[in-house]
Amino acid sequence: MPAPIGTKLVTAKFGNEQARTVAGYEKAGGYQALRKALALRPEDVANEVKASNLRGRGGAGFATGVKWGFVPKDAKNVHIVVNCDESEPGTCKDRELVYWDPHLLIEGIVIAAHALKAVHNYIYIRGEMMREFLVLQQAVREAYERGYLGKDILGTRGFECHITVHRGAGAYICGEETALLNSLEGLRGQPRLKPPFPAIKGLFGNPTIVNNVETLMNVPFIIEKGGAWFNELGVGRSGGTRIVCVSGHVNKPGVFELPMGITFNQIINEVCGGVWKGRKAKAVIPGGVSMPPLDASELDVPCEFDALQTDERIKPVMVKPNQQFDLGGGRALRTMAGSGGIVVMDDQTDIPRALWRILKFFAHESCGQCTPCREGTGWLEKVSRRIADGGGKPRDIDLLAEIAHGIAGNTICALGDAAAWPTLGFLTKFRADFEAAVAAPGKKVAV
Repeated sequence: MPAPIGTKLVTAKFGNEQARTVAGYEKAGGYQALRKALALRPEDVANEVKASNLRGRGGAGFATGVKWGFVPKDAKNVHIVVNCDESEPGTCKDRELVYWDPHLLIEGIVIAAHALKAVHNYIYIRGEMMREFLVLQQAVREAYERGYLGKDILGTRGFECHITVHRGAGAYICGEETALLNSLEGLRGQPRLKPPFPAIKGLFGNPTIVNNVETLMNVPFIIEKGGAWFNELGVGRSGGTRIVCVSGHVNKPGVFELPMGITFNQIINEVCGGVWKGRKAKAVIPGGVSMPPLDASELDVPCEFDALQTDERIKPVMVKPNQQFDLGGGRALRTMAGSGGIVVMDDQTDIPRALWRILKFFAHESCGQCTPCREGTGWLEKVSRRIADGGGKPRDIDLLAEIAHGIAGNTICALGDAAAWPTLGFLTKFRADFEAAVAAPGKKVAV
């Protein structure tokens, strides 16, 4: 049975100052799932995670159990790397999770380490998250002191797990897993060509699994209550609950743990108290600003991963007649649940200006490795600023679409796509706004 509104797993301890300590976490039943996991064979733990339909909460929504299965059976020196870089605009969940419940993350890592036989593991945390870094460091120290980390954990013979907390330097690109691995190795944070994929050849050349914070924090619940139980909380191929970060023009923004099947209209009206100032929603970015937007007619769609990509009520992204942008596999790009960063825009939003601000971010954050991204994101920013600033030309609207098509799918990582997708999405859903901006010269944009 799908989880009702109000079900809390990973956010249950929000607001509880004592839960950040190992004693408070143990008092609430913490580390019992680890004891249960250590009594199971590694493959049994992995099978429970696979049965749970836990999908990656970092953005791509890939099945976690399947991802773990990519590590070769005879692999040695396996690493787990936790992606806590969280740099997608509109997303702010992982920092809250780490701050309020750091031991839940540690327990999830150790259980995953047992399943994957991973000894030396890493948490890569965004450098600006100093508050969360200090909380996490203290929790790791406590876990070592209590015997939850180190050698012969909880009296086992031979099971060893270590965690190193590593601060990044604030680069958006290091949220891409191979750029993150380069950064961990002391190299420039630039994505690697794939294959080989990290599960085969990752950190220091060893098999590596990179998982998001929220993803691993669900693992103790799966082991405690079973993969089938977790799967039933979700819908379709998406098990469990999901955290969303709602910002923008709503009366009650915040971080919320919600059922997978809840719609965007329900989130706006029932969870966030409606659109502010009595206005109506015009556009909603569903999963961080790299995702194409939904318009007001599409908000009865669930925030679940597959619904946003395949629901037939969502029109394909079409910039010109008979031209559509495709993700591959025959599915036209609609949008994606992404990292759960929901941005609500009311009916007075200046859409061309909003797109320009998004593209300015991606042009700034491009690592410069790939020519289409290095040159294309800057070009997108320049043209979109011209439109938003009132100096646009009629040709500029189609030019934006052509530049985006030239970037998408032609780069090593998805940062280029992250700029192209919202461009095509906004142009498709709100072309009239861009045409009006071009027809109304002289408007100025604040930098």
